[in-house]
Formats: sequence, C-alpha cells, structure tokens
Amino acid sequence: MHKHTAFIRSTLCATALAVAASGCADMNATQRGTATGAGVGAGLGAILGASTGGGGSGRATRGAVLGGLAGAVAGNVWSRHMEQQRQAMEQATRGTGVQVSQTADNRLKLEIPSDISFDTNRADIKPNFRPILDRFATTLNENPATYVTIIGHTDSTGGDGINQPLSLDRAAHARDYLAARGIDPNRITVEGRAAREPVASNDDPAGRARNRRVEIYVNEPARAG
Repeated sequence: MHKHTAFIRSTLCATALAVAASGCADMNATQRGTATGAGVGAGLGAILGASTGGGGSGRATRGAVLGGLAGAVAGNVWSRHMEQQRQAMEQATRGTGVQVSQTADNRLKLEIPSDISFDTNRADIKPNFRPILDRFATTLNENPATYVTIIGHTDSTGGDGINQPLSLDRAAHARDYLAARGIDPNRITVEGRAAREPVASNDDPAGRARNRRVEIYVNEPARAG
C-alpha cells in the first residue's frame, strides 16, 4: 500500500476510534477522557510515523499505537471531584459575573471580569475577588490531583510593554494568594497574554472592560490503566 494512503487510513481509523469511544453512553467521565486522549494521540502518532518516512503503513501503525498510549496518559478527565468543584464554584460566584464552565477538553474554567478582580493598571487583588479565591482554594485542597493555569489579559490601551508585565503580575498575584492558603505553587502555572486574545472590541469602554479579565483553568490528568 502507498505510504500516503496508509497514513490517511491510519489517521482516519484513529480519529474514528476516538469519536466512537468518547461517545459511548456506558462510559464514565474518566473512561471518556482517557479514550479521547488515546484517539488524539493515535492520530498524532500516525502523522509522525508517516511523515518520518520508511516502513510504509507499518511505521504509521506503530506510530498510532505509541501515540495512543501517550494520549491515554495525556488526556484530562471530568471526575466526580471535578463536577463537585464546578458546582461549588458556581454557587460561590452566583450573581458576581464570574463565568464557570466545563471546556471541551475537560477542564474547569473560571472567567473573572475586571470589575471583580483588579483595578485598572493595577495587579492588587480587589476585596470582591478574595472570597472567590478563598472558596476556590478550598476546592483545590479537596481535589489534590488537579493542576491550575491562571492567565491574565488586558485591553489594548497602554501598549504591550505595559500590558504584558501587568497581565503576568495579575496572574502571579492570584497564584500567590492561593499559595498563602495552602495550595502548592508547583500545581499552578501563570501566563500573561496582554491584549493578544480579546473577547470583545477594544474600540469602546464596554469592550475594553470585557477584555480586562483573568481566566483560571483546572485540569485533572487522566491516568492510564
């Protein structure tokens, strides 16, 4: 079989397996997360196996198998603890404007607007943000298998030279607040993205206010086996 054909076939098979596995009604959240990760890994493995040349379909197949094993480890799960954490944060943030959701890759996402989190051009945590972080720290202590990513965003005023360190400082202050409440800082990654990822237009005050935000993601890595 031609190498390119084998590549396409292996990739399509891996994708079909991922979709089929993740859609099985009798799978729990852990099994679905692991199966989806395995399927994505298999597709990537097939791509790598075919693109490196040599071995034809055999190399693509081996790449898919190895990629599937890696994907089974790399995926996230939506466990009972994650669902409990989502419900707890929805209750804690009700009426505040904070958006709590489950992402497509099984992460818990908290989107905190600027009127709650930080004043303009400052990285000090506002009083209204503290109770939310306090409750969040409690849920993290209850589920120590999770990891956190905190991302700071700004609007487009001020330029990247100001906005990049400001967005990173905001994420770092949120991390330090959580660490002071018993969360291992090694579980937390911080990023600053300045104004590079707007969710609204920067041409008016309302849009700029939406863009000044902090996003917090929680993921629970799947375990193979």
